[in-house]
Amino acid sequence: MKPAARRPVVPEPESTAVRPELRPWRFVVAFGTVSLLADFVYEGARSVTGPLLASLGASALVVGVVTGVGEAAALVLRLVSGPLADRTRRFWTWTIAGYALTVVTVPLLGLAGTLWVASVLVIAERVGKAVRSPAKDTLLSHATTATGRGRGFAVHEAMDQVGALLGPLVVAGVLAATGGDYAPALGVLAAPGVAALAVLVWLRARVPDPTVYEPAATPEPNPEPQPGPAPRADGKALPIRLPREFWVYAAFAGATLAGFATFGVLSYHLVERQLLPTAAVPVLYAAAMGVDALAALATGWAYDRIGPRVLTVLPFLAMAMVVLAFTDTTGLVIGGVLLWGAAMGVQESTLRATVADLVPPGRRATAYGLFAAVIGSAMVLGGVLAGALYAYSIPVLIGVTVAVQVLALVLLAATRSRRT
Repeated sequence: MKPAARRPVVPEPESTAVRPELRPWRFVVAFGTVSLLADFVYEGARSVTGPLLASLGASALVVGVVTGVGEAAALVLRLVSGPLADRTRRFWTWTIAGYALTVVTVPLLGLAGTLWVASVLVIAERVGKAVRSPAKDTLLSHATTATGRGRGFAVHEAMDQVGALLGPLVVAGVLAATGGDYAPALGVLAAPGVAALAVLVWLRARVPDPTVYEPAATPEPNPEPQPGPAPRADGKALPIRLPREFWVYAAFAGATLAGFATFGVLSYHLVERQLLPTAAVPVLYAAAMGVDALAALATGWAYDRIGPRVLTVLPFLAMAMVVLAFTDTTGLVIGGVLLWGAAMGVQESTLRATVADLVPPGRRATAYGLFAAVIGSAMVLGGVLAGALYAYSIPVLIGVTVAVQVLALVLLAATRSRRT
């Protein structure tokens, strides 16, 4: 749809840009359904990536390299896909392409007969996430203007985690029924994948331009000159700079996640200290995903009432998690893992909602790409730091984590003071 059709001075009565067919909450729930189905697919696959690669001859080092490259691709490539989505304004195209890549690669992964093919497919699935995420979050941010940023992103995250819980359980069930055959276990994920694309295409047809939910986001093709940076030599305006508050906020998010142990380190502790049998670890992970969904809903609703102050809970969750999770008492460790799930729920919902409030619509996809790269890099650093310190000294690990979270609280306070 041409931008001119959305200008208020030249209305088009029949345009869907003027009168969307779905109310904002229905849009959010429909998008949540897409994420639920997509998470069913790729979280189901990720739950067995290591064993699958090992069955094809991969060593622990190869598994680490392949999954590490995949996560890096999912994060770093957003620095490209975010600005490109903003520049082209083709948010639906980027979103559909990213989901399509995931839906195609996961069932094929079960058919891969060689290690290099499986490795390429694992990385390609992560590239799909990088392609879609900034555009997807931008589309969702427009509808959450009407529903409430916190509540909208929270409901989306909660539905997302339902898929993250169901996918691994279904894959585990099929593996058990087929004697460990990966082809049917991953092939069954084609059905929710096709359903996700169908809902996504339907949603695009109903609301081709979600900026109608956020009138201030509607761009004009030839805006009048405004005070600010001078135009470039080619006559085009320089891009609007991201606000300083965004960078301070990104530093806060990066700090709190840099002092945040990954589930890989937590599960290693559980098995290494013989606190849980290996078969029980996926069940505990599923329970953590359930807590993730509940925490997302709770903090999302609180965000719409009290604002970014609710994010103060994230550093405290990280501190409590590390104190409990690295003990030798099974009950305390399980409690720590559930706190880890709660922190993940805040991270995946309310952190994203705040970005939408800090950044103007014209640069939002770029901001989401940059923000994802910051927190993703911080999580990688957190995993490496936690692993290294765990091998050195658990008390030192706890002390460093607490210190990093105190720094995060200082940065969050700086973000709030700048906004006021």
